[in-house]
Amino acid sequence: MRIFPFAHVLRALALAVVLVSGAAAAAYPERPISLIVPWGAGGGTDATARIIGSLLEKELGQPVNVVNRTGGSGVVGHQAIASAPPDGYTIGMITVEIGMMHWVGLTELSAVNYDAIGVVNADPAGMHVRVDAPYKSVKDFLAAVKANPGKFKASGTGQGGIWHLALAGLLKDQGLDPGSVPWVPSNGAAPGLQDLVSGGVEIVPCSVPEARSLIDAGKVKALAIMDANPPALYPAMPTLKKELGSNWTMAAWRAIAAPKGLPPEAKTRLAAALKKVHDSKEFRDFMAARGFGVIYADPEDFAKFMAKSDVDLGATMKAVGIVK
Repeated sequence: MRIFPFAHVLRALALAVVLVSGAAAAAYPERPISLIVPWGAGGGTDATARIIGSLLEKELGQPVNVVNRTGGSGVVGHQAIASAPPDGYTIGMITVEIGMMHWVGLTELSAVNYDAIGVVNADPAGMHVRVDAPYKSVKDFLAAVKANPGKFKASGTGQGGIWHLALAGLLKDQGLDPGSVPWVPSNGAAPGLQDLVSGGVEIVPCSVPEARSLIDAGKVKALAIMDANPPALYPAMPTLKKELGSNWTMAAWRAIAAPKGLPPEAKTRLAAALKKVHDSKEFRDFMAARGFGVIYADPEDFAKFMAKSDVDLGATMKAVGIVK
């Protein structure tokens, strides 16, 4: 049977479409990428996102523009990430709050609304008191709480925030009423620490980097850290495991994620680039200089990490009585 010339043309066109489509897929990314940050400029999350963005640019060969979308205790920015087109050109830095906000009725968002790319940072809570406080150890502080429930106040974040849960979870872990240390809401660790120094509260369970300047100034001391290992900044700092035999941990973590439904080729490319960024000397030096903890979890482990974080945070929030 004779094949007419136009059939050859159709076949050639079809082959061209396949080749062009394959090239387009392989070429990701072909244009700039937006990196949404749910928290304000100048903070630790913003700083971490900006160093990651600048290093991703080198790996991906495209500009990575950091966009701060604040408001609603993190809801606005996390929603902006989840609602973006899942094409690989909008990603975001999600934080531990994604496992908390839905429990208190702020949003229906949770970890299931994202495609995980990788965890890059975690900063465990430290138990910070004034340097002249009478407690020589976290055991001393807990004994004082047990003897005088309701007497000692704490601060460092809003009601039901990550550092509130850190303390409430420890109290529960040690068989004490999670409400036996009343929580004084604040707009973050910085004002909470100032309240601590001025005598308004007795303890602030925030990350060590947040308290670093006051520790170095001799105004605040850390009784213990809620992690299996002491922080690199202060290798002599006691751990809860050493002081109490407790396995309780709590940390604020940061990670890169994308809207659910990311094309596989984009997810693979982003995950590989983020791993190179994480392993780079530039990133590690940046984080070490600020006292930020460096961890890593790939997409599969990150998804499991988020799911466990959600369950653990929910259980603690229920114990505190703030789940809606």
